[in-house]
This record gives sequence, C-alpha cells and structure tokens, in this order.
Amino acid sequence: MFKTPRFRSIAGLALVGAVALGLGACSASGGGDDASGDGGDIKTIGFVAVGPEGGWRTANEKNIQDSFSKENGFDLKYAPATNGDQNSQITAFTSFIDEGVDAILLSATEATGWESILERAKEAEIPVVLLDRGIEPNDTELYTSHIAPDNVGISASAAEWANEQFPDGANYVVLEGPPGLSVVNDRNKGWDETIDANMTKLESQSANWSTEEAKSVFETILKANNNNVQLVFAQNDEMGLGAALAVEEAGLKPGTDVKIITIDGTKAALEALAAGRLSFVAEYNPLFGDTAIDVVNKALAGDKVESDIVVPSVTFDSPEAATEALPDRKF
Repeated sequence: MFKTPRFRSIAGLALVGAVALGLGACSASGGGDDASGDGGDIKTIGFVAVGPEGGWRTANEKNIQDSFSKENGFDLKYAPATNGDQNSQITAFTSFIDEGVDAILLSATEATGWESILERAKEAEIPVVLLDRGIEPNDTELYTSHIAPDNVGISASAAEWANEQFPDGANYVVLEGPPGLSVVNDRNKGWDETIDANMTKLESQSANWSTEEAKSVFETILKANNNNVQLVFAQNDEMGLGAALAVEEAGLKPGTDVKIITIDGTKAALEALAAGRLSFVAEYNPLFGDTAIDVVNKALAGDKVESDIVVPSVTFDSPEAATEALPDRKF
C-alpha cells in the first residue's frame, strides 16, 4: 500500500544525497592538449546539450559542466541546441565525430531521428551516453548507457498521491511538455497507467515547459469548464507555477480549490509548496554528473556498463517536507 510520509522515494528508490554544484561552469574550450592539474591525460568530451530551458535544465547542464572539468581530467566541449532545434544538435554531434572526441554526451531535443548519426559514432568507436532523455526506437546497440531519473515511476507516484487525495474522483487537467519527447511520453505513461478510473481528464495540452504558456492555457481551460477543475498534473515546475497563477487570477486558491502537482523539484517549486501554492512536488534529480563520469571512464577503459542507470529521486507531499528540504536544495 502506498504510504504518505513527509517525503517519499520514487518507486522504491533510495533517497539520494545532493551532489554539490561547483561555482564555475566549463563551457566549450579549444582543443584537448592541455594537461590536467595532476599532469594526467585530458579526455575530450563532446556535450550535445539542450541549452536554456528552465531551472531544471540549467542545474543539470551546469552540474555536467562542473563535473567534466579540467581538474577532473576532461576537456568538455559544450554545444547547446539552437532554439531547441534537432538539426543543430546533429550538426554538433557530427562535428564531434569528425574531430575524434573520446566520448559524446547527448541530451536529445527530439526522441527520434538519431539512428544514422549514432551508427556513425559506433563505427568511429566513440561511446555515446544519453543524459536525461531517451531515444526512440530504443536500440541499446547504438549507445553505451542512458542515465536519468525514472519518469514512469515519478509520474506514477504523482498519480498515486492524486488517487489518495480524491477517492471519490475529480476533474483534472494535464499540462505537458513539447509533443514527441521521450520524457513527455514516459510521464504520460506512468500517470495514465496509475490514475484511477473515476478521475476525469478534461484536457491534456502542451504548454512547452513555460510558465507563461501554462498560465494562458489553464486560464482558458478554467473558463471553458466554469472553474470546475480540482486537479492539475503539470509535467514540470514552471508549468505548475503558471497554473497556480491562473487559479489565483480566477479568484480561486491553489492548493485548496485546485490541487497542483509538478515534476522537477526546483527551489522555486519547493518554495511554492511550502507556501501552499502547490500541492505535490516530485523531484527529477538533475545532479548526476559523477555518475556520467563513472560511465564514461568505464566505457573508455573497455569495462561493462549498464545500458540503463536510474538516478534516485524523491517526492514532497506537504509544506513541512518542502520547508525541511529547502535549506539544502542545490537547484
């Protein structure tokens, strides 16, 4: 039976200690011929990144950059996507292959369309590690490992909490990320498979991870349904905070009249939960740079690496839990 402690781990995963973020971010640098602080060889790593996309992405990419530092023996070449464009990522990926980097880290802006470029990396014997987002089809022969929290488990945990809160059912809305992303598909999957049949979905719309878009979308939905909405499942914190703004402008009280669930667990979301403006926050832990280093080093040494590595995360279901966690929140 799913219990209701002050905070809980996702799908039985252990509570993870925060990995401290460093102060400086190592961005694109020229060449891999510098020596590390201890005189060891520098490994050149290409990071095909998403770029600016909200608090979670900023924390994740900074953590990766800080982890793959010169001090740790790496020359990280950071290549963020241009306005989320997959073609710009493929161009950067191709350049890294041509340059002959030692390994490539990939956070994909799109789930599909990677087979041919991953085949090229495989032929060049360059290990590829997927960070956060997976690919479709999920051919584990084309990459070394996928490191991410468990999106299905996280959203299932959110749905279990919703079921507990509304045993007699409720009207709810889902605010999704951009269509087609593996993270969106997985968060829908966990929620849809777990939410009770007496819960009524009124709408499921993309708000593109944006606070402003979520506020606009949910304002329209509230008006169309005469404010008869009791629950919002927002697939990231920013959209949940946008929904809270829409609830307030409708003259309702978020957390009371409309319960709001979010995913990511940023400081802003925990502050809103502590203030009663959000109802349930599921962490999607962005701090896994040390794990990525371990995978890259093992792959370059020819050691066996697990194809799927789950990053432990937790959930927060009360203002007290959020208040307790805030002093140590690193993102």
